[in-house]
Amino acid sequence: MAQTRRNLNQERGRHGVAHFAIERHLEGDAHSTLVADVRRGLGAYPKTLPAKYLYDERGALLFDAICDQPEYYPTRTEEGMLAEMADEAIRICRPSQLVELGSGASRKTRLLLDALMENGGDEPCYVPVDVSAEMLSRSADAVGRDYPELAVHAIVGDYDRDLRYLPPADRRMVIFLGSTIGNFTEIDARRFLRSLRAQLSRRDWILIGFDLVKPVEVLNAAYNDAAGVTADFNLNVLRVLNRELDANFDLDSFRHDAFFNVGASQIEMHLRSDHRQRVSIPGAGLEIAFASGESVQTEISRKFSKSSAVGLVCGAGFAPRHWYESGDGYFALLLASAAAVV
Repeated sequence: MAQTRRNLNQERGRHGVAHFAIERHLEGDAHSTLVADVRRGLGAYPKTLPAKYLYDERGALLFDAICDQPEYYPTRTEEGMLAEMADEAIRICRPSQLVELGSGASRKTRLLLDALMENGGDEPCYVPVDVSAEMLSRSADAVGRDYPELAVHAIVGDYDRDLRYLPPADRRMVIFLGSTIGNFTEIDARRFLRSLRAQLSRRDWILIGFDLVKPVEVLNAAYNDAAGVTADFNLNVLRVLNRELDANFDLDSFRHDAFFNVGASQIEMHLRSDHRQRVSIPGAGLEIAFASGESVQTEISRKFSKSSAVGLVCGAGFAPRHWYESGDGYFALLLASAAAVV
């Protein structure tokens, strides 16, 4: 923890922004965690890789570009909803601290930050949490400069593991946007939300984005944009393994494959081998064989109904208070209290 504090103090001085701090919690074990994840995922059948490894600096920028693609409805839909309901949500919760899990470029967050500065509690603080140190540093710095009266306490960490590092607060609002909750399996989503609830007090709130079930053609188009940005984003995980583990993946030998699995109600993203091949991963002590057409699942994105979303949140110990749904029925935001009775 001493090393973390030194990093925090160095960042205060480097950014030159009042009330800016950044803590780093990934350096110590990031490599060993990557090795363990790669051995477990690529050593299994079917093969998988955790989606978080898509999001190095390049991956985070590519995802930001995905959000601007015409086929990708979630970002613009959720942003429009936030523009309409942010003031009401902040007035209900009156948080002094806004925590964003998987903050990325913090694009949509500014709608909530505007409302927080107007209607939130005393001494407002923004706590973005993300695994990409470069993206987090840039975006948190920009927020600090644009909101000089706002304290910014950024955390470089895995929100599925590092929630214990959240700074203390009288009243929190935790936001988990973009339907990122859909990247978890049902079991893992329940575990994650229970873990989050254990870190919160009865005065705290959560706001979660849920992508809803909709026509298959709309879903498939969203993850197969004509410009190929999602394909490049998906292949980025192989670049990460080549760089970090000295792997020799030939990116031209794998193709992006994303489709809606109706039975599981989820989009699945795969990287599919174009031919029979072997890949060496010295940094993980592996040599992996791929059959022609064999795939590595890199991400899932589950799609929800109102009942499945509410049931998930209730099962983790939260009390749903407000359900906001877009006019086209494509997306929803659920505001829930960490207390059974408010």
